[in-house]
Amino acid sequence: MSETVSTEQYLNMDLLRFTTAGSVDDGKSTLIGRLLYDSKSIFEDQMNAVEEASRNMGDHTVNLALLTDGLKAEREQGITIDVAYRYFATPKRKFIIADTPGHIQYTRNMVTGASTANLAIILVDARHGVVEQTCRHAFIASLLQIKHLVLCVNKMDLVDYSEEAYNKIKEKFDDFSSKLEIQDIHYIPISALKGDNVVEKSENTPWYNGSTLLYTLENVHIASDYNFVDCRLPVQRVIRPQSDKFHDFRGYAGRVEGGIFKPGDDVLALPSGFTTKIKSIETYDQKLDEAFPPMSVCMTLEDEIDISRGDMIVKPNNQPEIGQDIDMMVCWLNDKKLIPGKKYAFKHTTKEGRCVVKEILYKVNINTLHKIEGETEMGLNEIGRIKIRTTTPLFFDSYKKNRSTGSIILIEEGTNETVGAGMII
Repeated sequence: MSETVSTEQYLNMDLLRFTTAGSVDDGKSTLIGRLLYDSKSIFEDQMNAVEEASRNMGDHTVNLALLTDGLKAEREQGITIDVAYRYFATPKRKFIIADTPGHIQYTRNMVTGASTANLAIILVDARHGVVEQTCRHAFIASLLQIKHLVLCVNKMDLVDYSEEAYNKIKEKFDDFSSKLEIQDIHYIPISALKGDNVVEKSENTPWYNGSTLLYTLENVHIASDYNFVDCRLPVQRVIRPQSDKFHDFRGYAGRVEGGIFKPGDDVLALPSGFTTKIKSIETYDQKLDEAFPPMSVCMTLEDEIDISRGDMIVKPNNQPEIGQDIDMMVCWLNDKKLIPGKKYAFKHTTKEGRCVVKEILYKVNINTLHKIEGETEMGLNEIGRIKIRTTTPLFFDSYKKNRSTGSIILIEEGTNETVGAGMII
């Protein structure tokens, strides 16, 4: 945490989750290291450890990529393999970074890191331009409904900070991204190694009139990214203290995944269909006048209704879809192939159950965005559209409408491995 940020400031600040992606050796880890270093978000002992590791590897300069590449195999190969999370703050905002791999075989790791992100940074090597992995990661960002994307044209120092090279990349990506559902795209020419336009404006790019990367991250508007219209509270736990002080207390705890709840509002419990009013909304230390995403709260109701984990509290005139036949896009995360007819466990919000894969409708060629139909199986890192049938009805929205109530994971029952990440259509 930056020394200029007090504890009280930190607790009250806005949080931005962002992910980095791009092809191999485009400089993702170096960029994050530069961002942490120039924003003074690195502790002295961390910096000493990185300096020592750089010397041991024979580097003549401090290798800032080592701040995120923590695995031994990553440092030996100079690549990112697993998702690395880092935290830092500036006086304006706090951040959680997910540094994701660039290799094709680690697409699943990129999906994992990006699934909760508000913003995606995609790096492009200024020498190589838009490549297959650039398109792949932009498509995944679009699929995961990440509303803000920053295309950083990195290694500008290796092309003599050429405006022409930057404009060619910008035009090519503009053409590709027009096919995707990304609402907000920023372009920034940078050098992660030298620090150009990362935290401070660079004198080497006088032709660039835009913001630095840090300024963009601090000021991008994310408050409207949440769904404040469709009220959804999946119940995670029923709180019954059964103490003398709270003898009759019965609260329903969970994270608000959509809409705005207020005491006195009419609500409906699913699947029972019973209606009641909100008596109070509380946290561990106070009562609230309202609750909205992504707050975790405890709600008490005026009537005694049978509600348990996996149920959902909604508004009577604004209910989610209810059904057992689910149509979704899925990214397959496991070496064992997805085959129609196979049974899996699933998790959806706070609900768990079992399902069967009915059919594979098509797979997506991520490079061309073309549909590949007639497929009978789906392998590791492949993305496609499937139909499943669950043993119990789900209360869901489309992923486009609500990322939380529209997402589902498939689990191999024998090993408890997460094998598929699904986005409901």
